Amino acid sequence: MKIAIAGYGIEGESNYRYWSSNPDNIVTIVDQKQPDINIPKDANAVIGENVFEELHDFDMVVRTAGLAPRKIKTNGKIWSATNEFFAKCPAEIIGVTGTKGKGTTASIIASILEAAGKRIWVLGNIGKPALDILNQIKPSDIVVYELSSFQLWDIEKSPQIAVLLLIEQEHLNVHDDMPDYIAAKANITKYQTNSDLLIYNRSNEYATEIANSSKAQITGFIDEKTAHIENDSFFYGEQNICSIDALQLVGKYHYENACAAIDAVWGIVNDKNAIERGLRGFKGLPHRLQFVREVHGVKYYDDSIATTPSSAIADLRTFDVPKVIILGGSSKGADFTNLANELNNHEVKAILVGDEAKKIADACKRADFNDFQILKDVTMAEIVKKAGLLAMPGSVVLLSPAAASFGMFKNYSDRGEQYISAVKKL
Repeated sequence: MKIAIAGYGIEGESNYRYWSSNPDNIVTIVDQKQPDINIPKDANAVIGENVFEELHDFDMVVRTAGLAPRKIKTNGKIWSATNEFFAKCPAEIIGVTGTKGKGTTASIIASILEAAGKRIWVLGNIGKPALDILNQIKPSDIVVYELSSFQLWDIEKSPQIAVLLLIEQEHLNVHDDMPDYIAAKANITKYQTNSDLLIYNRSNEYATEIANSSKAQITGFIDEKTAHIENDSFFYGEQNICSIDALQLVGKYHYENACAAIDAVWGIVNDKNAIERGLRGFKGLPHRLQFVREVHGVKYYDDSIATTPSSAIADLRTFDVPKVIILGGSSKGADFTNLANELNNHEVKAILVGDEAKKIADACKRADFNDFQILKDVTMAEIVKKAGLLAMPGSVVLLSPAAASFGMFKNYSDRGEQYISAVKKL
């Protein structure tokens, strides 16, 4: 086949390795700009501004996740690493999606299954590129796949167990609109049958709407009939599993993630001891409300992954002490009205940075919240220093941006690492 690898980042590099391993394939790397990753010397490559619209001579175009299918013009088949993996994977797949919490929930699921003695592969936006390990997976294994809307855009097969977390406005700088974003998320259950299972957030209107049209068996969380919290313990129905203290994560919203994870694995592992070991064994993922350091009585937390207003709201509600919150970054089309209103419910000072600083400031003014200041053309070290000057002993400093990282930083991980580095130098 003549195959175009459209987009050459980490996933594109994996796609190239996978499809070029077949000597009968003629593989060409295609990107609109010169990739950061080195292109192999013997590889065919086409680099140019409108190159994704000129792929008519290929049998297949393998898109990288963040490249919208609508931007590709070809007579061939548009495909993806996720589609290829789902088509060829011999093991059961547990897929997890949602606007926030999918990485943590997928990791809790994996931790519980590993505690129960299962052989697990964690893939998607966390873990190794899926196609790099496809040939290592056995039918008796279990794959836990974190699925973004970009990976689900044109998926042609759904996982046997799907977990649908809270859905809210996100990635509207890439998706056409909110219905396009919701439709992508809905694909996690689109191809499920009545022998499959969908776990969904029953308190979220978008997740509920998707669940109501699913052909799968559906379980809403949190529900007293399934995983829930009672008397500071995790229960499944009437069975007491363990204390909530087993989950060693900051942020009460993680209890919902844990309940979703327990619901997802209950049919495989209804062993409360294994579930408790799995919960205790998971220490959290980087840049997800991670404690960094205490300096002069001020505790610093890194939640760089908090790229939506509701994530920042959840972080504010986690701490009942005075706070300094660092907000702003690049645009994802978010509405900051609810976040601005929430600021009024806390003893908090806000530092606004990046392209979204003015938009957040305008929302704050409308909400009559005025304890904020905009910092322009600053480094992360300067932002952290300012936050430290504003914070009093006994308070917390939160990096909870409610916006994307691009512009000032490469990605949310780079933003978080720079924050950690700056805090450690205080």
